[in-house]
Amino acid sequence: MEKTKKFLLPENELPTKWYNIMADMPTKPMPMLHPGTRQPITAEDLYPLFAKGLADQEMNSTDAWIEIPEEVREKYKIYRPTPLVRAYNLEKALDTPAHIYFKNESVSPVGSHKLNSALAQAYYCKEAGVTNVTTETGAGQWGTAMAFASKAFGLELAVYMVKISYEQKPYRRSLMQTWGAQVIPSPSMSTKAGRKIITEHPNYQGSLGTAISEAIELAMSTPNCKYTLGSVLNHVSMHQTVIGLEAEKQMEMAGEYPDVVIGCFGGGSNFSGISFPFLRHNIKDGKKTRFISAEPASCPKLTRGVFQYDFGDEAGYTPLIPMYTLGHNFAPANIHAGGLRYHGAGTIVSQLMKDNLMEAVDIKQLDSFKAGVLFAQTEGIVPAPESAHAIAAAINEALKAKEEGTKKTILFNLSGHGLVDMTAYDQYLAGDLVNYSLTDEDIAANIAELEKIIK
Repeated sequence: MEKTKKFLLPENELPTKWYNIMADMPTKPMPMLHPGTRQPITAEDLYPLFAKGLADQEMNSTDAWIEIPEEVREKYKIYRPTPLVRAYNLEKALDTPAHIYFKNESVSPVGSHKLNSALAQAYYCKEAGVTNVTTETGAGQWGTAMAFASKAFGLELAVYMVKISYEQKPYRRSLMQTWGAQVIPSPSMSTKAGRKIITEHPNYQGSLGTAISEAIELAMSTPNCKYTLGSVLNHVSMHQTVIGLEAEKQMEMAGEYPDVVIGCFGGGSNFSGISFPFLRHNIKDGKKTRFISAEPASCPKLTRGVFQYDFGDEAGYTPLIPMYTLGHNFAPANIHAGGLRYHGAGTIVSQLMKDNLMEAVDIKQLDSFKAGVLFAQTEGIVPAPESAHAIAAAINEALKAKEEGTKKTILFNLSGHGLVDMTAYDQYLAGDLVNYSLTDEDIAANIAELEKIIK
């Protein structure tokens, strides 16, 4: 009898509510602070920047379940529920007793999980009567998702795309433009923040922190305009829990429960999405699942950063966030996993990390591409460079199971495909990519600079 490889939920099994882990956390995260007063922010403080519905969700620490609006659920039905797949061929190639499953978020129209929050954010902006939105994007996955969602809800979008990714990933830019967005390489001359950085560092290739500063500045200076964000913040992580909520039911269909749950890590959106619904069973029911975030070795905020208040952007426009950080002025290496080149982690993930409810590993660039190629050759899907970090971590766990001779059930989130990242694979296959490493001295110097700003 042929083994079942793919587990599909019917459309009527689409989650009707998002899961808000803040309500169940043993230790609530420290509050974000107003950048001017340094006092805890309120939802009202966020209204000038975000749509009211999103600001209210950001500050909600009491309701575990938040209703998904019907208009958003209808849009989700374009591609959700997404498949859960047993990676039999990868298991065979590794000769491991481990069972490896992946949640395939690459099937969305934009090729990644980012659409789960983009549609929600566009909906709440439209509901608030907003006509224009701004955002930033690293590798371009969030920008493409927001471009699609903005068009779906009749909004005009401006995207500040990190300059190195704007140059490395022209087809992501093309996708955004195809869906009607304006795309600006960041840093740019169109904002005060951008002009300052270009003046001080003329050859600077950009960072997510810089792009966020520019997008916020444009939003705050444009009538009837709001800012949208693809990761880090609480409401973004909550929107992504549709991933894990579906995976729960699909793992039941497979007759298994994960011992390990893995997601790549930039700001925390896809890791949160796959992890939080399962993590609630550790918190509430005593389950012992391990949760592993896989970040790039060149941007190791969880594995080598410090926990303290820091800005979410380079110019200091955002609230001060209690986070694991390398410093908001950290200039990451120009790796191809552009979506993971962010200096800090969100408040929820940082608190979970502080409380030892999750783990973090760092993955070298060449190891991530090696894992991505093996996955493509065994499972037929070319993964995004970001997702390849989760695959590398899953492979490491599967090989440990082989060494130990133990059966282990591993679940990871395939957050996106790499079909518009083939330039990166070209360079890897040609031997032109390298690993980037940070010395302890480099990190200490950057964090010492941060200490002068925030006591």
